Amino acid sequence: MNNWDASAGIEFGADRSTLEGLVEPIQSLEPLVLSLVVLAVAVLLVGGWWLVRWFRRPAGARLQRVLDDYDAVTVLMHPNPDPDAMACAMAVETIAESVDTDATLQYAGEIRHQENRAFRTVLDLDLDTIQASSELATDPVVLVDHNTPRGFTGAQSVEPIAVVDHHPGNGTGTRFTDVRTEYGAASTIFVEYLEELGVTVDDEDDGFELEPALATGLLYGILSDTNQLTNGCSSAEFDACATLFPAIDEDLLERIANPQVSDDVLQVKATAITDKRVEGPFAICDVGSISNTDAIPQAADELMHLEGVTAVIVYGEHDGTIHLSGRSRDDRVHMGETLRHAVSDIPMANAGGHARMGGGQLSVDHMRGIGPSDGIDKAEFEDRLFAALAGER
Repeated sequence: MNNWDASAGIEFGADRSTLEGLVEPIQSLEPLVLSLVVLAVAVLLVGGWWLVRWFRRPAGARLQRVLDDYDAVTVLMHPNPDPDAMACAMAVETIAESVDTDATLQYAGEIRHQENRAFRTVLDLDLDTIQASSELATDPVVLVDHNTPRGFTGAQSVEPIAVVDHHPGNGTGTRFTDVRTEYGAASTIFVEYLEELGVTVDDEDDGFELEPALATGLLYGILSDTNQLTNGCSSAEFDACATLFPAIDEDLLERIANPQVSDDVLQVKATAITDKRVEGPFAICDVGSISNTDAIPQAADELMHLEGVTAVIVYGEHDGTIHLSGRSRDDRVHMGETLRHAVSDIPMANAGGHARMGGGQLSVDHMRGIGPSDGIDKAEFEDRLFAALAGER
């Protein structure tokens, strides 16, 4: 019969040799080695506890915690930022201010689309333009509405500390990454962050107030990137709009949504309507040489109103570069992939996007044959675009 130690609750006898076998190797360790083992176990336990606690924390709180570690950060938008990008930058600035971190909002390129210019002007945004990485206001950089720095000299050397985006891509932040390709707008992500951080419509002691300018900006960012909640939406977009609605400024919203249109934009739209080439449910138009590249996506939007047309591509030339913009409501046509396939064998060309909208750029010289390709003319290029729309490339 086995004996019991009542105080320890351990059975001796058959199991005693087993326990001794476990204890003896530990007792034989040198004190220094034993201390290191104990320390390593403690580090693993504490590290595991910290990681579990960090990743259970809401994403908005984690971003706020990252921002709190810096005195100042740069919030970098993609080149030629649109309302979604600018609204996201506004939201990062608000979160940074909540932990007394200064934020500088910067971008490469230009803001020329009348909607984008109205957004910036009406909301009185303080944005700085850059042409090189040396002009970034700080070393810590937060990317919004894109996940890989681009559009300025030295962009490839920039390592962002945080990335928040809804576009496909492999870019990451060194400390924080949140890329949700199922969302229709990056602004939606920031609305969720603000909710997690306790933002309120009215100023309260236990949170910070959602300012009308920020609420209006985020709402318009969602509306513009989803074509008024009709294109590429998830349920999160509708939830975010409901959250924002009580705090928006209707006058600001109306002024942003109804800006005056320049003559060159109207001319490009007219060209797209009159000179389009239609084959079956697809329409393509070369609008020629243009001064305002932002007119191209607007012309593509206009062509999508044509009865019987389910996918369109508009392209035009500016400063030696052909700019493409595509739209699709055809379940057979993933526009981002269509444009990518169409330009895949043209050197230095790039294109991509979502299922419903996409864009791209290619050098006129490379299209004509500079580099390893034989070159193609515009008629052949359009044939290639139609083939890609039909799934034949």
